[in-house]
Amino acid sequence: MNDDKFKRVKYLRALEKFAKLVIRNLKREDYDEQRFTTLVAKNLEILQKVEPVFLDQPYAKALCEFSNLTINSTDRSVLLKSANNLEKLKNAKNYKKEKHKKSGYDEY
Repeated sequence: MNDDKFKRVKYLRALEKFAKLVIRNLKREDYDEQRFTTLVAKNLEILQKVEPVFLDQPYAKALCEFSNLTINSTDRSVLLKSANNLEKLKNAKNYKKEKHKKSGYDEY
């Protein structure tokens, strides 16, 4: 049980490290497809060192899908759209609407 959790955390950290690096380089002003492809190939080793595990959370699944898309595609617009959706999903996880909260005005 504990070993599974350790493997999952390690895999998720590797995915996030890879995704952050890819997203940061996709958004650069001086984006170069050749340099980007080289960077992805080099940093793919990060993911290959870690044993893949089953992911059941929506953000984790999307992170894995984004990494696979990055490995298989070099289309910047598609990758940027996918990266934005990934960030949106991550931010949605942190936001929670407060239900049934009294209004900010005192009622008399």
